[in-house]
Amino acid sequence: MSGSNGLDIHMQRLLWFLIGGMKGGLNRARIIKMLHDRPYNANQLTKKLGLDYTTVRHHLKVLEDNNIISLSGGKSYGTMYFLSISTEKNYDIFKEIWDQISKK
Repeated sequence: MSGSNGLDIHMQRLLWFLIGGMKGGLNRARIIKMLHDRPYNANQLTKKLGLDYTTVRHHLKVLEDNNIISLSGGKSYGTMYFLSISTEKNYDIFKEIWDQISKK
């Protein structure tokens, strides 16, 4: 399902829900933005974002459960997180949402 601009409408709605419609959305957006540049593990994200480890793990689980990110190496301490292929493919949708929410 794609919109007139060729972007995935489902992904657009999902990202708006996870980022713009839920508590913690700005932190999830920051994680997505960072993972677009390179993979990180939870501990690295904690340090870079200045957030509590438990908070970062919660946001990673929400993003993973919604197929926004994927992981490698199983669910161990050093697990590396990446954007899912679908998120990479539709990253322009994220950028549009980021532009709107980061101005608030």
